[in-house]
Amino acid sequence: MTHGIRLVGNSIIRVTVILALVLAPSIYSYGADTGVQVHLDTQKANPRAVESLTEVGIVRDYRLAWTSIGQALELNTLDPLEGLFAGDAKQWLKDTVASQRRSGLSQRYSQQNHRLEAVFYAPEGDVIELHDTAEYQLQVSDGNKVIGDEHVVVHYVVLMTPGADRWVIRQLQAVPGF
Repeated sequence: MTHGIRLVGNSIIRVTVILALVLAPSIYSYGADTGVQVHLDTQKANPRAVESLTEVGIVRDYRLAWTSIGQALELNTLDPLEGLFAGDAKQWLKDTVASQRRSGLSQRYSQQNHRLEAVFYAPEGDVIELHDTAEYQLQVSDGNKVIGDEHVVVHYVVLMTPGADRWVIRQLQAVPGF
């Protein structure tokens, strides 16, 4: 009798794990635009050249960061931001989500295209400054009602540092231009 119960219990656990693995990505990708395009030009990086593996990591992590920003601001949650941001960038995003929660607004980013230019890469490899010319469709909603929808071009100064397993955004500041 207990053997039969153990099999049923194991089956329930397996089904639960399978459902969690199948459904978890859809929970975090609800409404998010995963087609974030990132192009990095490292030709002007000084005083050190950017290594090819570093370049790959920065593009991968910057794309993930903007996918996460889109999810956080559309769903008004901080969950997607964990581990990708630190310092001023993390505080700015926390403040933005808190403000949106209070006002009932949300933002949706789509058709994102980021043209990054590396302008400074520290000799020790512990910080890189990037200039991002970002183009995207920005939709602002009040509850379920869209109140604004426009194509925008924004320039960002970005500071990234290596973390334990990825590059982390420490500063993400909009500027009038480069």
